[in-house]
Amino acid sequence: MGAVTSADRAVTLLRALVDGGVRDVVLSPGSRSAPLALALHAADAAGDLRLHVRLDERSSGFLALGLSVGSRRPVAVVTTSGTAVGNLLPAVMEAHHSGRRLVVVSADRPAALRGTGANQTTEQEGLYGVFAPCADLAVDAGEQEVRAAALAATQRPGPSQLNLQLGEPLLPEPAGVWWPGGGAPDEEAPRRRRTDAAEPLPVGPRTVVVAGDDAGPGPRVLAQAMGWPLLAEPTSGSRAGANAIRTYRLLLGGPLGAEVERVLVTGHPTLSRPVTRLISRADLEVLAVPGAGGVVTDPARVARHLPGLPAVPEGVVPAPEDAAWLARWQAADAALSARLDALVDGLPGLDPLQVAREVGAATGPGCTLVVGSSNPVRDLDLVLAPYPPGEHRLVVGNRGLAGIDGTVSTALGVALGRPAAPDGRRPRSLALLGDVTFLHDANGLVLGPDEPRPDLTLVVVNDDGGSIFAGLEQGAPGYARAFERVFATPHHADLRALCAASGTPYGLVTDVAGLRAALADDRPGLRVVEARVGRADRRATAARIAALMED
Repeated sequence: MGAVTSADRAVTLLRALVDGGVRDVVLSPGSRSAPLALALHAADAAGDLRLHVRLDERSSGFLALGLSVGSRRPVAVVTTSGTAVGNLLPAVMEAHHSGRRLVVVSADRPAALRGTGANQTTEQEGLYGVFAPCADLAVDAGEQEVRAAALAATQRPGPSQLNLQLGEPLLPEPAGVWWPGGGAPDEEAPRRRRTDAAEPLPVGPRTVVVAGDDAGPGPRVLAQAMGWPLLAEPTSGSRAGANAIRTYRLLLGGPLGAEVERVLVTGHPTLSRPVTRLISRADLEVLAVPGAGGVVTDPARVARHLPGLPAVPEGVVPAPEDAAWLARWQAADAALSARLDALVDGLPGLDPLQVAREVGAATGPGCTLVVGSSNPVRDLDLVLAPYPPGEHRLVVGNRGLAGIDGTVSTALGVALGRPAAPDGRRPRSLALLGDVTFLHDANGLVLGPDEPRPDLTLVVVNDDGGSIFAGLEQGAPGYARAFERVFATPHHADLRALCAASGTPYGLVTDVAGLRAALADDRPGLRVVEARVGRADRRATAARIAALMED
């Protein structure tokens, strides 16, 4: 038997990833990763996995993250050595905080070259620190060690790093590029992080259920069974049914908010200060369940941590006092929603709230919606009416750390990761994001001619800057002299030209009718719709919305 080559070790690792459930791998080009790249090309040709190639490692990381969200599978991203590995840190951090299975395969030079000044050699082992465990696979690591590390990485919640040291020669002879094939194993069932069930909660206190990001349908089922109001963020997976209170973040500032006696926190709620204040109150009974990343959202450290979502008692019927409590929330929500809708209808021009409402309405049963951080997800939170249960919409965003990094690539990944229908088409996918978020990951639109392309419409709300700061303290008149340059950061970017540079179909809308027409176009393919809006009235509009509670 001949010596084990770098090409052999690359195949061993990738075969183990496939055996562990990986069906998508993202690759950025490089030299040290060459044996991995050739093996990936062969595996893609054999149909054992789907290869995606991107020029920018940061976009690669978020594409992989999105693929993991859409497919609910582990996804690998392969890089060469040096700074390429560092460019994945934002995606690794997001995966850590959201519990996504992202496997970083970082090609490395032999450990003997570390600390010698050798080209593109740095300390890659453990580069991600607390965010991802690392298996540093030496040049003499055996097949069993490599396979065990790769299989473990596919099963562990959150991100992992496989740092594969590769010695020269890196490449096999051209005729020696091979892939063992044999077909991928049977499809595994979609996985979610599971927690132990908690005992049912006793009836009595006036209770609300807060459902943050990735809470799943459980909170909706519990709230409905117990007759409790449900305060569900758009990306919670719970914003459906009659118990979901659309205007909850406004109502929390009124009499109903003051009457809350107990709050159950699920998922990872991060959108609004009223909710943060609610779950931080020491005078309430606050109960919190771990989110998908395994962390309990308890910013003031006042909650009692539960092992999982409380069980629904068999045959339970909401108590009369709970039914009355829920009815008051529902009545207040209906009245406030009507006033809010009237206000949004009357806003001049095309307003970001109108854009969010139209995109939410266009997200039909079975569709996917990826929402960018900053204003878009908060606008959607105000205007999105709860969906009927059972229609299986997927509304997601990068809410682990709520950054704007990589959102274009994440949206592409989510759309590509969704399972195809029997006719081969994937569910329709939309994305709602701001202009700064879009520009931050414009590289995500650069796709080679052989790359898989999703059916995805990216709606970019372009107000020429960072308008979210207008509603924060720095948006007050006293900071006006500095605000425009250091917070609003206008860019005057030509989005049409930017899309043309990557060959991405583009359209401009400036009114609601034009936006509706653009959203009604469900032809397959990737395209960008720019919704051009103003931001001069952003702070005033927020004040008008807050004043609705006084009507």
